[in-house]
Amino acid sequence: MEYPLRSGDPSKLRTACLVLGIFSKRNLSEPAITVDKASKSFLGRILKKGDMDGKSGQFLMLYDVPGIRAERVLLIGLGAKKDFDLSAYRKAMAKSATILSESHTTEAANTLSLVEPQGSDIYTQMRESVTTIERQFYRFDQCKSNVEEIKRPLKKMGLFIGDRRSAKRAEQAIAHGCAIARGTSLAKTLANLPGNICTPSYLAKEALALGRQSPKLKVKILDEKQMEGLGMRALLSVSRGSRQPAKLIVMEYKGSSDKSKPVVLVGKGLTFDAGGISIKPSAGMDEMKYDMCGAASVLGTMAACVEMALPINLVGIVPSSENLPDGDANKPGDIVTSMSGQTIEILNTDAEGRLILCDALTYTERFNPAAVIDIATLTGACVVALGAHASGLLGTDDALVNELLAAGESSGDRAWQLPLWDDYQEQLDSNFADIANIGGKGGGTITAGCFLSRFTKKYKWAHLDIAGTAWKSGAQKGATGRPVPMLSEFLLKRCGLGK
Repeated sequence: MEYPLRSGDPSKLRTACLVLGIFSKRNLSEPAITVDKASKSFLGRILKKGDMDGKSGQFLMLYDVPGIRAERVLLIGLGAKKDFDLSAYRKAMAKSATILSESHTTEAANTLSLVEPQGSDIYTQMRESVTTIERQFYRFDQCKSNVEEIKRPLKKMGLFIGDRRSAKRAEQAIAHGCAIARGTSLAKTLANLPGNICTPSYLAKEALALGRQSPKLKVKILDEKQMEGLGMRALLSVSRGSRQPAKLIVMEYKGSSDKSKPVVLVGKGLTFDAGGISIKPSAGMDEMKYDMCGAASVLGTMAACVEMALPINLVGIVPSSENLPDGDANKPGDIVTSMSGQTIEILNTDAEGRLILCDALTYTERFNPAAVIDIATLTGACVVALGAHASGLLGTDDALVNELLAAGESSGDRAWQLPLWDDYQEQLDSNFADIANIGGKGGGTITAGCFLSRFTKKYKWAHLDIAGTAWKSGAQKGATGRPVPMLSEFLLKRCGLGK
Protein backbone atom coordinates (compact mmCIF):
# COMPACT_ATOMS: atom_id res chain seq x y z
CA MET A 1 0.00 0.00 0.00
CA GLU A 2 1.23 3.48 -0.85
CA TYR A 3 0.56 6.44 1.44
CA PRO A 4 1.20 9.69 -0.46
CA LEU A 5 0.76 12.95 1.45
CA ARG A 6 -2.00 15.31 0.36
CA SER A 7 -2.57 18.93 1.30
CA GLY A 8 -4.69 21.89 0.28
CA ASP A 9 -8.40 22.09 -0.41
CA PRO A 10 -9.89 18.55 -0.41
CA SER A 11 -12.76 19.66 -2.63
CA LYS A 12 -10.28 20.35 -5.44
CA LEU A 13 -8.51 16.98 -5.27
CA ARG A 14 -9.23 14.56 -8.09
CA THR A 15 -9.60 11.12 -6.50
CA ALA A 16 -11.72 7.99 -6.78
CA CYS A 17 -13.00 8.50 -3.24
CA LEU A 18 -12.65 11.25 -0.66
CA VAL A 19 -13.05 10.23 2.99
CA LEU A 20 -14.63 12.77 5.35
CA GLY A 21 -15.38 12.58 9.06
CA ILE A 22 -18.72 13.45 10.66
CA PHE A 23 -19.12 13.89 14.41
CA SER A 24 -22.27 12.94 16.32
CA LYS A 25 -25.41 15.04 15.80
CA ARG A 26 -24.32 15.65 12.20
CA ASN A 27 -21.45 17.96 13.15
CA LEU A 28 -19.06 18.21 10.21
CA SER A 29 -15.29 17.99 10.66
CA GLU A 30 -13.25 20.89 9.23
CA PRO A 31 -12.48 19.09 5.92
CA ALA A 32 -16.15 18.15 5.62
CA ILE A 33 -17.13 21.80 6.15
CA THR A 34 -14.81 22.78 3.30
CA VAL A 35 -16.37 20.21 0.98
CA ASP A 36 -19.88 21.17 2.10
CA LYS A 37 -19.23 24.80 1.14
CA ALA A 38 -17.86 23.77 -2.26
CA SER A 39 -20.93 21.59 -2.85
CA LYS A 40 -23.31 24.35 -1.75
CA SER A 41 -24.47 22.50 1.40
CA PHE A 42 -25.01 19.19 -0.38
CA LEU A 43 -23.58 17.23 2.56
CA GLY A 44 -25.73 19.08 5.05
CA ARG A 45 -28.89 18.37 3.08
CA ILE A 46 -28.07 14.67 2.80
CA LEU A 47 -27.38 14.38 6.53
CA LYS A 48 -30.63 16.11 7.42
CA LYS A 49 -32.48 13.27 5.70
CA GLY A 50 -31.44 11.08 8.63
CA ASP A 51 -29.37 8.40 6.89
CA MET A 52 -26.43 9.15 9.15
CA ASP A 53 -26.02 10.87 12.49
CA GLY A 54 -22.23 10.67 12.85
CA LYS A 55 -22.15 7.97 15.53
CA SER A 56 -19.05 5.80 15.67
CA GLY A 57 -19.31 2.90 13.23
CA GLN A 58 -21.72 4.65 10.85
CA PHE A 59 -20.83 5.36 7.23
CA LEU A 60 -22.45 6.67 4.08
CA MET A 61 -21.15 6.50 0.50
CA LEU A 62 -22.16 9.42 -1.74
CA TYR A 63 -21.87 9.66 -5.51
CA ASP A 64 -21.69 12.65 -7.83
CA VAL A 65 -21.35 15.27 -5.11
CA PRO A 66 -21.57 18.63 -6.91
CA GLY A 67 -18.80 21.23 -6.83
CA ILE A 68 -15.92 18.83 -6.08
CA ARG A 69 -13.54 16.69 -8.15
CA ALA A 70 -13.79 13.41 -6.21
CA GLU A 71 -15.83 10.67 -7.90
CA ARG A 72 -17.25 9.51 -4.57
CA VAL A 73 -17.36 10.72 -0.98
CA LEU A 74 -17.28 8.37 1.98
CA LEU A 75 -18.66 9.80 5.21
CA ILE A 76 -17.37 8.12 8.37
CA GLY A 77 -18.97 8.55 11.81
CA LEU A 78 -16.52 9.80 14.44
CA GLY A 79 -18.75 9.78 17.51
CA ALA A 80 -18.96 12.64 20.00
CA LYS A 81 -16.35 15.33 19.39
CA LYS A 82 -15.56 15.65 23.11
CA ASP A 83 -14.75 11.93 23.24
CA PHE A 84 -12.66 11.77 20.08
CA ASP A 85 -9.39 10.24 21.24
CA LEU A 86 -6.81 7.92 19.64
CA SER A 87 -9.02 4.90 20.22
CA ALA A 88 -11.91 6.56 18.38
CA TYR A 89 -9.48 7.68 15.67
CA ARG A 90 -8.30 4.11 15.11
CA LYS A 91 -11.89 2.86 14.89
CA ALA A 92 -12.79 5.49 12.31
CA MET A 93 -9.67 4.85 10.22
CA ALA A 94 -10.28 1.09 10.36
CA LYS A 95 -13.88 1.56 9.24
CA SER A 96 -12.84 3.71 6.30
CA ALA A 97 -10.28 1.12 5.19
CA THR A 98 -12.81 -1.69 5.37
CA ILE A 99 -15.50 0.17 3.41
CA LEU A 100 -13.01 1.29 0.75
CA SER A 101 -11.81 -2.28 0.32
CA GLU A 102 -15.35 -3.62 0.00
CA SER A 103 -16.21 -0.93 -2.57
CA HIS A 104 -13.31 -2.04 -4.82
CA THR A 105 -11.74 1.39 -4.77
CA THR A 106 -8.12 1.23 -5.95
CA GLU A 107 -7.20 4.75 -4.82
CA ALA A 108 -8.57 7.14 -2.21
CA ALA A 109 -7.73 10.27 -0.23
CA ASN A 110 -8.42 10.32 3.50
CA THR A 111 -9.01 13.52 5.45
CA LEU A 112 -9.48 11.77 8.80
CA SER A 113 -5.77 12.44 9.37
CA LEU A 114 -6.70 16.13 9.64
CA VAL A 115 -9.12 15.46 12.51
CA GLU A 116 -6.80 15.67 15.51
CA PRO A 117 -7.61 13.32 18.42
CA GLN A 118 -7.13 14.58 21.95
CA GLY A 119 -3.45 14.79 22.94
CA SER A 120 -2.24 13.78 19.49
CA ASP A 121 0.18 15.18 16.91
CA ILE A 122 1.00 14.71 13.23
CA TYR A 123 3.47 11.88 13.86
CA THR A 124 1.02 9.91 15.99
CA GLN A 125 -1.88 10.38 13.57
CA MET A 126 0.12 9.32 10.53
CA ARG A 127 1.68 6.30 12.19
CA GLU A 128 -1.62 5.17 13.65
CA SER A 129 -3.29 5.65 10.27
CA VAL A 130 -0.83 3.31 8.58
CA THR A 131 -0.76 0.60 11.25
CA THR A 132 -4.56 0.64 11.52
CA ILE A 133 -5.13 0.43 7.76
CA GLU A 134 -2.58 -2.35 7.32
CA ARG A 135 -4.17 -4.30 10.15
CA GLN A 136 -7.48 -4.27 8.28
CA PHE A 137 -5.90 -5.68 5.14
CA TYR A 138 -3.97 -8.55 6.72
CA ARG A 139 -5.03 -11.97 5.42
CA PHE A 140 -3.69 -15.42 6.15
CA ASP A 141 -4.31 -17.71 3.18
CA GLN A 142 -0.96 -19.51 2.83
CA CYS A 143 -2.53 -22.88 3.60
CA LYS A 144 -5.57 -22.59 1.33
CA SER A 145 -5.59 -24.26 -2.08
CA ASN A 146 -8.19 -21.93 -3.58
CA VAL A 147 -7.61 -18.27 -2.78
CA GLU A 148 -10.06 -15.77 -4.20
CA GLU A 149 -8.12 -12.77 -5.41
CA ILE A 150 -9.45 -9.28 -4.81
CA LYS A 151 -10.18 -7.95 -8.29
CA ARG A 152 -9.67 -4.27 -7.52
CA PRO A 153 -7.65 -3.96 -4.29
CA LEU A 154 -6.98 -0.63 -2.66
CA LYS A 155 -3.40 0.25 -3.63
CA LYS A 156 -3.05 3.89 -2.66
CA MET A 157 -4.39 5.81 0.33
CA GLY A 158 -3.54 9.49 0.31
CA LEU A 159 -3.31 11.02 3.80
CA PHE A 160 -4.01 14.71 4.28
CA ILE A 161 -1.74 16.99 6.28
CA GLY A 162 -2.63 20.54 7.16
CA ASP A 163 0.79 22.10 6.71
CA ARG A 164 3.47 21.02 4.23
CA ARG A 165 6.09 22.11 6.77
CA SER A 166 5.17 18.97 8.75
CA ALA A 167 5.73 16.72 5.73
CA LYS A 168 9.12 15.42 6.87
CA ARG A 169 7.78 14.32 10.25
CA ALA A 170 4.70 12.83 8.57
CA GLU A 171 6.83 10.86 6.11
CA GLN A 172 8.92 9.51 8.99
CA ALA A 173 5.73 8.44 10.76
CA ILE A 174 4.48 6.68 7.64
CA ALA A 175 7.80 4.85 7.26
CA HIS A 176 7.73 3.79 10.90
CA GLY A 177 4.09 2.74 10.60
CA CYS A 178 4.82 0.59 7.56
CA ALA A 179 7.75 -1.09 9.34
CA ILE A 180 5.72 -1.80 12.49
CA ALA A 181 2.82 -3.08 10.39
CA ARG A 182 5.08 -5.44 8.46
CA GLY A 183 6.67 -6.66 11.69
CA THR A 184 3.22 -7.25 13.15
CA SER A 185 2.12 -9.12 10.02
CA LEU A 186 5.23 -11.32 10.21
CA ALA A 187 4.40 -12.17 13.82
CA LYS A 188 0.80 -12.97 12.85
CA THR A 189 1.80 -15.20 9.97
CA LEU A 190 4.36 -17.18 11.95
CA ALA A 191 1.80 -17.71 14.71
CA ASN A 192 -1.02 -18.65 12.35
CA LEU A 193 1.02 -21.34 10.62
CA PRO A 194 0.21 -24.86 11.87
CA GLY A 195 2.60 -26.73 14.10
CA ASN A 196 3.50 -29.26 11.41
CA ILE A 197 4.92 -26.41 9.30
CA CYS A 198 6.14 -23.89 11.88
CA THR A 199 8.54 -26.10 13.82
CA PRO A 200 11.58 -24.93 15.80
CA SER A 201 13.68 -25.53 12.66
CA TYR A 202 11.24 -23.43 10.62
CA LEU A 203 11.52 -20.55 13.08
CA ALA A 204 15.31 -20.83 12.84
CA LYS A 205 15.16 -20.60 9.02
CA GLU A 206 12.91 -17.54 9.26
CA ALA A 207 15.41 -15.88 11.60
CA LEU A 208 18.28 -16.64 9.23
CA ALA A 209 16.28 -15.18 6.33
CA LEU A 210 15.68 -12.05 8.39
CA GLY A 211 19.40 -11.83 9.08
CA ARG A 212 20.13 -11.72 5.35
CA GLN A 213 18.12 -8.50 5.05
CA SER A 214 20.65 -6.33 6.86
CA PRO A 215 24.42 -6.41 7.49
CA LYS A 216 23.64 -5.01 10.94
CA LEU A 217 21.79 -8.18 11.94
CA LYS A 218 23.70 -11.35 12.70
CA VAL A 219 21.87 -14.59 13.43
CA LYS A 220 23.17 -17.82 14.88
CA ILE A 221 21.32 -21.00 15.74
CA LEU A 222 22.37 -23.25 18.62
CA ASP A 223 21.44 -26.92 18.32
CA GLU A 224 20.76 -29.37 21.11
CA LYS A 225 24.38 -30.51 21.37
CA GLN A 226 25.54 -26.91 21.85
CA MET A 227 22.80 -26.28 24.41
CA GLU A 228 23.80 -29.42 26.27
CA GLY A 229 27.34 -28.09 26.41
CA LEU A 230 26.02 -24.90 27.99
CA GLY A 231 24.07 -26.82 30.62
CA MET A 232 20.60 -25.90 29.33
CA ARG A 233 19.02 -29.01 30.79
CA ALA A 234 15.75 -27.30 31.76
CA LEU A 235 15.15 -26.30 28.14
CA LEU A 236 16.26 -29.68 26.77
CA SER A 237 14.05 -31.56 29.21
CA VAL A 238 11.04 -30.10 27.41
CA SER A 239 12.22 -31.05 23.92
CA ARG A 240 12.88 -34.69 24.91
CA GLY A 241 9.24 -35.55 24.28
CA SER A 242 9.37 -34.36 20.66
CA ARG A 243 10.90 -35.64 17.45
CA GLN A 244 11.56 -32.03 16.46
CA PRO A 245 14.96 -30.85 17.74
CA ALA A 246 15.02 -27.78 19.94
CA LYS A 247 16.71 -24.62 18.68
CA LEU A 248 18.07 -21.56 20.44
CA ILE A 249 17.81 -18.63 18.03
CA VAL A 250 20.12 -15.68 18.74
CA MET A 251 19.73 -12.46 16.71
CA GLU A 252 22.11 -9.54 17.29
CA TYR A 253 21.29 -6.16 15.75
CA LYS A 254 24.04 -3.53 15.91
CA GLY A 255 22.47 -0.16 15.25
CA SER A 256 24.62 1.78 17.71
CA SER A 257 28.19 1.75 18.95
CA ASP A 258 29.70 -1.48 20.26
CA LYS A 259 30.01 0.12 23.70
CA SER A 260 26.27 0.65 23.99
CA LYS A 261 24.55 -2.03 26.08
CA PRO A 262 21.80 -3.84 24.17
CA VAL A 263 18.15 -4.28 24.96
CA VAL A 264 17.40 -8.01 24.91
CA LEU A 265 14.04 -9.51 23.92
CA VAL A 266 13.45 -13.16 24.87
CA GLY A 267 10.47 -14.88 23.26
CA LYS A 268 8.92 -18.19 24.27
CA GLY A 269 8.92 -20.43 21.18
CA LEU A 270 6.78 -23.49 21.92
CA THR A 271 5.68 -24.25 18.36
CA PHE A 272 3.14 -26.70 19.75
CA ASP A 273 2.20 -27.37 23.35
CA ALA A 274 0.14 -30.48 24.10
CA GLY A 275 1.04 -30.16 27.77
CA GLY A 276 3.38 -33.16 27.80
CA ILE A 277 2.47 -35.94 30.25
CA SER A 278 0.16 -33.42 32.00
CA ILE A 279 -1.75 -33.38 28.74
CA LYS A 280 -4.21 -30.61 27.92
CA PRO A 281 -7.91 -31.18 27.17
CA SER A 282 -8.49 -31.94 23.49
CA ALA A 283 -11.04 -29.15 23.03
CA GLY A 284 -9.24 -26.13 21.65
CA MET A 285 -5.85 -27.83 21.66
CA ASP A 286 -5.33 -26.71 18.05
CA GLU A 287 -4.80 -23.22 19.44
CA MET A 288 -1.64 -24.41 21.17
CA LYS A 289 0.18 -23.67 17.92
CA TYR A 290 -0.01 -20.13 19.31
CA ASP A 291 2.29 -20.99 22.20
CA MET A 292 5.13 -19.52 20.15
CA CYS A 293 3.56 -16.06 19.87
CA GLY A 294 6.27 -14.67 22.16
CA ALA A 295 8.89 -15.90 19.70
CA ALA A 296 6.86 -14.52 16.77
CA SER A 297 6.68 -11.10 18.43
CA VAL A 298 10.46 -11.05 18.90
CA LEU A 299 11.03 -11.83 15.21
CA GLY A 300 8.41 -9.25 14.22
CA THR A 301 9.96 -6.57 16.42
CA MET A 302 13.44 -7.37 15.11
CA ALA A 303 12.12 -7.04 11.54
CA ALA A 304 10.55 -3.65 12.34
CA CYS A 305 13.76 -2.48 14.02
CA VAL A 306 15.84 -3.47 10.98
CA GLU A 307 13.48 -1.73 8.56
CA MET A 308 13.45 1.47 10.64
CA ALA A 309 17.26 1.25 11.01
CA LEU A 310 16.96 2.22 14.67
CA PRO A 311 20.14 3.57 16.31
CA ILE A 312 20.10 0.99 19.09
CA ASN A 313 21.70 -2.34 19.91
CA LEU A 314 19.11 -5.06 20.17
CA VAL A 315 19.35 -8.80 20.81
CA GLY A 316 16.53 -11.25 20.19
CA ILE A 317 16.67 -14.69 21.79
CA VAL A 318 14.17 -17.43 21.04
CA PRO A 319 14.27 -20.77 22.87
CA SER A 320 12.14 -23.03 20.68
CA SER A 321 10.77 -26.52 21.20
CA GLU A 322 7.63 -28.62 21.18
CA ASN A 323 6.01 -30.05 24.32
CA LEU A 324 4.54 -33.48 23.63
CA PRO A 325 3.92 -36.70 25.60
CA ASP A 326 6.47 -39.43 24.95
CA GLY A 327 8.33 -42.21 26.70
CA ASP A 328 11.27 -39.86 27.23
CA ALA A 329 9.22 -36.77 28.11
CA ASN A 330 9.34 -34.99 31.47
CA LYS A 331 7.26 -36.67 34.17
CA PRO A 332 5.62 -34.97 37.16
CA GLY A 333 8.12 -35.19 39.97
CA ASP A 334 11.21 -35.13 37.75
CA ILE A 335 14.02 -32.80 38.81
CA VAL A 336 16.20 -31.01 36.26
CA THR A 337 19.18 -28.70 36.61
CA SER A 338 18.99 -25.36 34.83
CA MET A 339 21.86 -23.52 33.16
CA SER A 340 22.06 -21.31 36.25
CA GLY A 341 22.72 -24.37 38.41
CA GLN A 342 19.37 -24.12 40.19
CA THR A 343 17.42 -27.38 40.38
CA ILE A 344 13.74 -27.46 39.41
CA GLU A 345 11.09 -29.95 40.48
CA ILE A 346 8.61 -30.40 37.64
CA LEU A 347 5.22 -30.76 39.30
CA ASN A 348 3.31 -30.09 36.09
CA THR A 349 4.78 -30.72 32.63
CA ASP A 350 2.35 -28.18 31.15
CA ALA A 351 4.27 -25.42 32.94
CA GLU A 352 7.03 -25.87 30.39
CA GLY A 353 7.37 -22.33 29.05
CA ARG A 354 9.20 -21.19 32.16
CA LEU A 355 11.58 -24.16 31.79
CA ILE A 356 12.77 -23.07 28.37
CA LEU A 357 12.73 -19.39 29.29
CA CYS A 358 14.82 -19.75 32.44
CA ASP A 359 17.80 -21.14 30.52
CA ALA A 360 17.41 -18.47 27.83
CA LEU A 361 17.33 -15.78 30.53
CA THR A 362 20.55 -17.14 32.03
CA TYR A 363 22.14 -17.21 28.56
CA THR A 364 21.19 -13.52 28.22
CA GLU A 365 23.72 -12.53 30.92
CA ARG A 366 26.60 -12.77 28.44
CA PHE A 367 25.33 -9.72 26.55
CA ASN A 368 25.62 -7.42 29.60
CA PRO A 369 22.18 -6.03 28.75
CA ALA A 370 20.77 -2.60 29.47
CA ALA A 371 17.38 -4.26 29.93
CA VAL A 372 15.77 -7.63 29.30
CA ILE A 373 12.13 -8.21 28.39
CA ASP A 374 10.72 -11.69 27.98
CA ILE A 375 7.48 -12.25 26.12
CA ALA A 376 5.45 -15.41 26.60
CA THR A 377 2.00 -16.95 26.33
CA LEU A 378 2.74 -18.21 29.81
CA THR A 379 -0.37 -18.67 31.95
CA GLY A 380 -4.09 -19.26 31.57
CA ALA A 381 -4.38 -17.36 34.84
CA CYS A 382 -3.49 -14.18 32.95
CA VAL A 383 -6.49 -14.70 30.66
CA VAL A 384 -8.72 -15.07 33.71
CA ALA A 385 -7.26 -11.95 35.33
CA LEU A 386 -7.09 -9.56 32.36
CA GLY A 387 -9.05 -11.10 29.50
CA ALA A 388 -8.06 -10.21 25.96
CA HIS A 389 -7.52 -6.47 26.35
CA ALA A 390 -4.29 -6.09 28.33
CA SER A 391 -1.12 -8.13 28.58
CA GLY A 392 0.16 -8.93 32.05
CA LEU A 393 3.34 -7.09 33.04
CA LEU A 394 5.69 -7.84 35.92
CA GLY A 395 9.26 -6.76 36.53
CA THR A 396 12.10 -6.09 38.91
CA ASP A 397 12.82 -2.56 37.66
CA ASP A 398 10.13 0.10 38.08
CA ALA A 399 11.58 2.41 35.43
CA LEU A 400 11.57 -0.36 32.82
CA VAL A 401 8.03 -1.39 33.75
CA ASN A 402 6.85 2.22 33.45
CA GLU A 403 8.50 2.55 30.04
CA LEU A 404 6.56 -0.47 28.81
CA LEU A 405 3.29 0.75 30.30
CA ALA A 406 3.75 4.11 28.57
CA ALA A 407 4.65 2.44 25.27
CA GLY A 408 1.53 0.31 25.56
CA GLU A 409 -0.69 3.34 26.11
CA SER A 410 0.87 5.22 23.18
CA SER A 411 0.55 2.31 20.77
CA GLY A 412 -2.86 1.09 21.90
CA ASP A 413 -1.20 -2.24 22.75
CA ARG A 414 -1.71 -1.96 26.49
CA ALA A 415 -0.41 -3.88 29.48
CA TRP A 416 -1.35 -3.95 33.15
CA GLN A 417 1.17 -4.32 35.96
CA LEU A 418 0.79 -7.15 38.45
CA PRO A 419 2.72 -7.33 41.74
CA LEU A 420 5.96 -9.27 42.04
CA TRP A 421 6.08 -9.35 45.82
CA ASP A 422 8.32 -11.70 47.79
CA ASP A 423 5.17 -12.96 49.55
CA TYR A 424 4.40 -15.06 46.47
CA GLN A 425 7.84 -16.65 46.23
CA GLU A 426 7.18 -19.19 48.98
CA GLN A 427 4.48 -20.79 46.81
CA LEU A 428 7.35 -22.15 44.69
CA ASP A 429 9.03 -23.93 47.59
CA SER A 430 9.95 -27.57 46.94
CA ASN A 431 10.81 -30.31 49.40
CA PHE A 432 13.20 -31.90 46.91
CA ALA A 433 14.70 -29.17 44.70
CA ASP A 434 15.63 -25.50 44.80
CA ILE A 435 12.32 -24.49 43.23
CA ALA A 436 9.07 -26.01 41.96
CA ASN A 437 7.85 -25.13 38.48
CA ILE A 438 4.32 -24.26 39.67
CA GLY A 439 3.03 -22.43 42.70
CA GLY A 440 -0.49 -23.73 43.20
CA LYS A 441 -3.84 -22.33 42.10
CA GLY A 442 -3.61 -18.81 43.51
CA GLY A 443 -1.87 -16.02 41.60
CA GLY A 444 -0.69 -18.25 38.76
CA THR A 445 0.58 -15.40 36.57
CA ILE A 446 2.44 -13.85 39.49
CA THR A 447 4.08 -17.07 40.65
CA ALA A 448 5.17 -17.74 37.07
CA GLY A 449 6.81 -14.31 37.10
CA CYS A 450 8.36 -15.12 40.47
CA PHE A 451 9.84 -18.28 38.98
CA LEU A 452 11.44 -16.36 36.10
CA SER A 453 12.69 -13.61 38.42
CA ARG A 454 15.03 -16.10 40.08
CA PHE A 455 17.02 -16.27 36.84
CA THR A 456 17.25 -12.50 36.25
CA LYS A 457 19.22 -11.23 39.23
CA LYS A 458 22.05 -9.74 37.15
CA TYR A 459 20.09 -7.25 35.02
CA LYS A 460 16.97 -5.09 34.76
CA TRP A 461 14.09 -7.32 33.73
CA ALA A 462 10.41 -7.25 32.80
CA HIS A 463 8.05 -10.02 31.81
CA LEU A 464 5.05 -9.77 29.46
CA ASP A 465 2.43 -12.50 29.73
CA ILE A 466 0.52 -12.34 26.45
CA ALA A 467 -1.63 -15.46 26.90
CA GLY A 468 -4.81 -13.39 26.60
CA THR A 469 -3.72 -10.93 23.92
CA ALA A 470 -1.61 -12.92 21.42
CA TRP A 471 -4.53 -14.47 19.52
CA LYS A 472 -8.30 -14.47 19.21
CA SER A 473 -10.56 -17.51 19.42
CA GLY A 474 -13.93 -18.27 17.86
CA ALA A 475 -15.11 -17.02 14.48
CA GLN A 476 -12.34 -14.42 14.37
CA LYS A 477 -9.64 -16.96 15.32
CA GLY A 478 -6.17 -15.73 14.48
CA ALA A 479 -3.02 -14.15 15.83
CA THR A 480 -3.04 -10.47 16.76
CA GLY A 481 0.68 -9.74 16.39
CA ARG A 482 0.78 -8.25 19.86
CA PRO A 483 2.96 -6.99 21.49
CA VAL A 484 4.97 -5.92 18.40
CA PRO A 485 3.40 -2.42 18.44
CA MET A 486 4.23 -1.93 22.13
CA LEU A 487 7.79 -3.23 21.83
CA SER A 488 8.41 -1.13 18.70
CA GLU A 489 7.18 2.00 20.46
CA PHE A 490 9.34 1.13 23.48
CA LEU A 491 12.44 0.90 21.25
CA LEU A 492 11.54 4.07 19.34
CA LYS A 493 11.22 6.00 22.60
CA ARG A 494 14.58 4.65 23.73
CA CYS A 495 16.01 6.14 20.54
CA GLY A 496 14.19 9.44 21.05
CA LEU A 497 11.99 8.81 17.99
CA GLY A 498 8.65 7.65 19.43
CA LYS A 499 5.37 9.43 20.07
